[in-house]
Amino acid sequence: MNPEVESALAALRPYPEDGSRADGPVAVDATDRLLLDEAATLLTPEDDRVVIIGDRFGALTLGALALGARHVDVHTDAVTAETALRANSDPAARTADRPDADPTPGYTLHDSLSPDLLRGARLVLLQLPTSLAELTEIAEHVAREADPAVILLAGGRVKHMTRAMNDVLGASFRQVSASLARQKSRLLIAREPRPDVGPLTYPVTARLTDPEIAHALAPARQAAGLAVVAHGAAFAGAGLDLGTRFLLAQAHRWPASPAVAVDLGCGTGILAAVLALRSPATRVIATDRSAAACASARATLAANGVAGTVLRDDAGAALADDSADLVLLNPPFHDRAALSTDAAHRMFATAGRVLRDGGELWTVFNTGLHYRNALERAVGPTEHVAQNTRFTVTRSVRKLLTDVSVEAG
Repeated sequence: MNPEVESALAALRPYPEDGSRADGPVAVDATDRLLLDEAATLLTPEDDRVVIIGDRFGALTLGALALGARHVDVHTDAVTAETALRANSDPAARTADRPDADPTPGYTLHDSLSPDLLRGARLVLLQLPTSLAELTEIAEHVAREADPAVILLAGGRVKHMTRAMNDVLGASFRQVSASLARQKSRLLIAREPRPDVGPLTYPVTARLTDPEIAHALAPARQAAGLAVVAHGAAFAGAGLDLGTRFLLAQAHRWPASPAVAVDLGCGTGILAAVLALRSPATRVIATDRSAAACASARATLAANGVAGTVLRDDAGAALADDSADLVLLNPPFHDRAALSTDAAHRMFATAGRVLRDGGELWTVFNTGLHYRNALERAVGPTEHVAQNTRFTVTRSVRKLLTDVSVEAG
């Protein structure tokens, strides 16, 4: 590999970690290297702009710049990936023999699959998503917005790749081929966008009339159900996932008219929309780290004729202290293909910070995860409200420790 690229990659860290944890993430993987090696054969001085989708810690972006790309346009669904790229940019731009190098990043971050991201692009690098729906949305946007001569390099770990990914790309491109595997990674290479592709598949809209939805809505709204809008990368698509379904079944026990309610990790915004429909006077805030989820949640609120604020941030970091009366939470327990409960614990801490004294956190989680003790430490007294073989719903009440409570104890 190009020495300048190796130097840039060597400086990267799997932010916010330092890379020292044996079972932790790595800042640069074999797929990053395979994508960059292939890109090096395609990038020319006459065509020195690269579009990158799905960069995790900045390896593709900063590697492309080290290859000589004049500018890189980047879209990552997770806001945490944007943060990692920013954190890695300055140290990767300064080498031992260039300590005063210009720290200007040379890239532009885009918060959606917009025409500005892809217009005129001739080379697109993609870390393959595991979701076929997300891949479909990406492929269709590339085929429509990029230059007709565009080459899409989509890389992934062989164990996560399926024949269906070739079929998805083939629906938008005339030529799809696969590279040889290297270090358990492989590329799918798509060329010649199809000019006759129909309208965009995503976002999709569905109307949910499930009994749990009707149970959670006011009687006047039950017959209409709930409209849900979903982009390709949104968890559960336009359906009702089982955890949210179980939490909605307990809606009759939620506080009736909270002044401020938060849908933490909102996904497509189902809980946010239900909150707004149940209590029009409630100020509803929905947050998620995913750009696709936030776009879906905004569209879901609009489709149901209700207002709410949607924030893209990491585990509710932008929410003010002591600002909410109710938080609803269905935390994720996977990060890409790996089982991880880190996000859930950060969300518990956020709930404990943003709830006012006496405010309530309602959480649904896989029963085997046994979160009750963690919830009591982060928020306050926690009770099991409902449980089945798969899920548990808990209610945690925020209790602030005061001199009076200490003396009373």
